[in-house]
Amino acid sequence: MAKEKVNVYQIVTNRIIEELEKGFIPWQKPWNGVRAGAFNRVSKKPYSIMNQMLLKHTGEYATFKQWQELGGHIRKGEKSEIIVFWKVLNVEEENEKGKKEKKSIPLLKYINVFHISQVEGVESLENPFNEVTPIEEADKVIIDYVTRERISFEEVASNKAYYSPSRDTVVIPLKEQYQHINEYYATTFHELTHSTGHNSRLNRLESGAVAAFGSETYSKEELIAELGSATILNTLGVETTKTFRNSTAYIQNWLQVLKNDNKFIVSAASKAEKAVNLILQA
Repeated sequence: MAKEKVNVYQIVTNRIIEELEKGFIPWQKPWNGVRAGAFNRVSKKPYSIMNQMLLKHTGEYATFKQWQELGGHIRKGEKSEIIVFWKVLNVEEENEKGKKEKKSIPLLKYINVFHISQVEGVESLENPFNEVTPIEEADKVIIDYVTRERISFEEVASNKAYYSPSRDTVVIPLKEQYQHINEYYATTFHELTHSTGHNSRLNRLESGAVAAFGSETYSKEELIAELGSATILNTLGVETTKTFRNSTAYIQNWLQVLKNDNKFIVSAASKAEKAVNLILQA
């Protein structure tokens, strides 16, 4: 039985390396941001921190034209607020030698926006989340592992997914925040793989827990976590083309930090295998 698990792991690793060799794959954050602050009504995306500070209200904002296209109109006498953004202006200038050089000049621009409270004819969005159907077998693996290892597991409305070694806590955005339920499990198993490195378990995070973001130690731990997640999804039969490609893209991002050397996947492989075996109690 153990030999079969190793083979599954090796197959997943080989497939990821094969996919990496095809070229660049863009990574996408699998969950939607919680719209607790100010966000654009049309794109549903939260505004930047700078704009959150500029705007007076939380909730839905849009431009005059966007509200019109949604069938609404701004009440008479209402005043707009502004959001700012950087626009890059490309220019050519002559240098000291008389040769033309291309330069990029950042310009701070602004747009006028109105809050939904200033608009008539448009109803506020009721529910920003999706309806999802949990996968029973995957949930059982999560519950069994966190119960057995006494890990604090929090599924909350959040813009972040992370594992805190100091608190031995995993925090995951709500299932409803994911476009596809399989991506919830991909994220969850990634963070649970991190948790296997706690000093009470495989003792892998002794240095990695405090490693600088983007360092070799940090990057290797991210590779371990994503390989672990991809392997568990494959083993449970809940892997999809989208989760696999996103895992590959995530790994590719960290390999760029590690000079695109695929040997780092191999060096992370044995640690990821031990993590998977601990989670699945193999």
